[in-house]
Amino acid sequence: MRILLSNDDGYFAPGLAVLAETLASVAQVTVVAPERDRSGASNSLTLDRPLMLRQSSSGFHYVNGTPTDCVHLAVTGMLDHLPDMVISGINHGANMGDDTIYSGTVAAATEGFLLGVPAIAVSLVSSHQGHFATAARVVKEMVERYQRQPLSQPALLNVNVPDVPYEALQGLEITRLGRRHKAEPVVKAENPRGQTVYWVGAAGLAQDAGPGTDFEAVTRQAVSVTPLQIDLTHYQQMNSLKGWLA
Repeated sequence: MRILLSNDDGYFAPGLAVLAETLASVAQVTVVAPERDRSGASNSLTLDRPLMLRQSSSGFHYVNGTPTDCVHLAVTGMLDHLPDMVISGINHGANMGDDTIYSGTVAAATEGFLLGVPAIAVSLVSSHQGHFATAARVVKEMVERYQRQPLSQPALLNVNVPDVPYEALQGLEITRLGRRHKAEPVVKAENPRGQTVYWVGAAGLAQDAGPGTDFEAVTRQAVSVTPLQIDLTHYQQMNSLKGWLA
């Protein structure tokens, strides 16, 4: 099995290294990741300049672009074969609820999915660098399950793993995305040159975190596995819009 790994924290991120090492025992792993932290890059592509592909001493490849750039470049230009799976992570921090819209981690997996490859985005729900090995083991077991029983069609899975020892996990649960309150206001500051600058505020607290959501599962120390789709069409509004535009 051939796996393409990427992330949004950069090719030097500890979560990426742990995941690559763990998966090497069950698959042929190729790493193509951003040259620097591109958290929050979402599904952006670099269209205003050329991209460069380099290789680090670790053997990981890195690109001067976004997570989406990395997967797109690897699948459509670098690799001489289509990978069997694209995995993005391990992200340092949760990607639940509304976070998935902004997440570069999810975006890298999404690009693989759009190119017809099964994809997993994995995040460690942690505010500090904790149990990356737990998340890596969870992903390895999912890969092994896929090898034994492949899905009937490519899927895009968003996986969030509690930051606890593996033995403390309370199983895996299929969940839906929860919702957050709106983000905190921007933080106004002054730089050393006396210019006003703004920092984007922190994400809001969970608003919809009831049973069945990713937030609720992780709170109980269960691994949240949410299948995602790309179709953004609001089908329930189509008839009302037809009447409005008539």
